[in-house]
Amino acid sequence: QVQLVESGGGLVQPGGSLRLSCAASGIIFRFVGMAWHRQAPGKQRELVATISSGGSTNYEESVEGRFTISRDNGKNTVYLQMNSLKPEDTAVYYCYTNYRWRDYWGQGTQVTVSS
Repeated sequence: QVQLVESGGGLVQPGGSLRLSCAASGIIFRFVGMAWHRQAPGKQRELVATISSGGSTNYEESVEGRFTISRDNGKNTVYLQMNSLKPEDTAVYYCYTNYRWRDYWGQGTQVTVSS
C-alpha cells in the first residue's frame, strides 16, 4: 500500500522559512520521481517543484530561487525547503508521485504566511 505522509507546515511571517517533509512507503522510492503541489483557497492545485529519480529538479516560476526540492533515498523522504516566504505562498501543500501508472497524493500540510 502506497502512502505519502507530509509534515512541517505551519504559520510563518513573511520572509521566513519552512521545510516540508514527505515520507513515502510502499514504493521503491529511489526509482520514482516526486513532486510538490499546492492549492490556495479558491484556486486550482498547481505544481510547485519536481525531482526525478536521478535528482534533476524543476520549479514553478514564482518559487524559482526561493524553494529547493531534495530527496533522501535512504530515508524514503522528499523535502521542500521554502525560504523568503510570501503571503501568496499560503496554501495546502501536497506530496505527489506516479507509481506503476497510478497517481498518489499525501493528505496535505497547511502553510500560512502572515504577519
